[in-house]
Amino acid sequence: MKTPQFIKPGDTIGFVAPSYGIGSEPYITRFEAAVRRFTDRGYKIKTCPSVFKADGIGISTDPKDAARDLIDIYLDPEVDAVISVGGGELMNETITNVDFSVFRDAEPKWYLGYSDNTNFLFPNLVLNDIPGIYGPCATGFGKEWEKTEEYAFALLEGKDLHVHGFDRFQRPDYETYDPLALYCLTEEKILSSYTFSEEQGRYVKADPSKEIILKGIIAGGCLDILENLSGTKYVDMEEFNRIHSDVIWCIEACDLTPMDIRRTLWHLKQQGWFESAKGFVIGRPLAAFYMDQLGVDRFNACTDVLSDLKVPLILDADIGHIDPMMPLILGSNAEIRVKGNDIDIRMSLD
Repeated sequence: MKTPQFIKPGDTIGFVAPSYGIGSEPYITRFEAAVRRFTDRGYKIKTCPSVFKADGIGISTDPKDAARDLIDIYLDPEVDAVISVGGGELMNETITNVDFSVFRDAEPKWYLGYSDNTNFLFPNLVLNDIPGIYGPCATGFGKEWEKTEEYAFALLEGKDLHVHGFDRFQRPDYETYDPLALYCLTEEKILSSYTFSEEQGRYVKADPSKEIILKGIIAGGCLDILENLSGTKYVDMEEFNRIHSDVIWCIEACDLTPMDIRRTLWHLKQQGWFESAKGFVIGRPLAAFYMDQLGVDRFNACTDVLSDLKVPLILDADIGHIDPMMPLILGSNAEIRVKGNDIDIRMSLD
């Protein structure tokens, strides 16, 4: 792995909008507040033109311009780390105009974002061996920081590469008119862990009193995007699995229904993506969380399709679109310990 340098006060953070920008509220308020928080911590700020644009169709601006901004700010010698201002829907069209080989020999930098930003994080990991942080986008740092934001910034600064699961989460249908509101943590977090039973020939619920330990390199991101990347020039999973024999897949879904999740996992498995899988940590799915489609729910969408892999599955983890989230370094070596509803992740870049 080509490990980026951790950042420190006095360094410059570059902001980019390869998908959605901050051309409307509440994102303007959130971003302005986030910039104040970063500068108060001693960081300098640099923004791309596309950050403030809203002239695109389903995206901040023309994908060619968004791609140029992405390349320019990543290669800018004055910029020490890059944070995406938001997720979105059409970053795949942005990377159509990105030659990932330009980053291969450049000074590696931390890139922070989630959701649609999987379009950059995952190819940059698979093609260039450059780790990135799957965590909150810039607008998420506008409110008073809670554990999610503290964890993410600690990863950027290299102060602590350890994250721990949360006790409660915010309902996916929760709404507020306050752009800087804290998380509304009303729901009790319950992990659903599964191990394969040779006797029964299927996954069964893990004994909550016994600890599950996963060791390997973290890969993954948003399942919606991973599905879209499969079969393109932006991934080479055969080579990735050849190099990395112990992969922990940390994935989550945004718009996918339970049927979509089941079909997507089947598709990626058939393409050989999970040949080196040692376990899965799967986040609470946003759209599918309360869904049941002909008996398919967020649990058996995973357990039934992945059963022949016989590796541990940890479902409803604190990853992704249902807050709060644990930010993760894709490409890090990790030890993940799960016991009951408790999940602890220690990452290293050795």
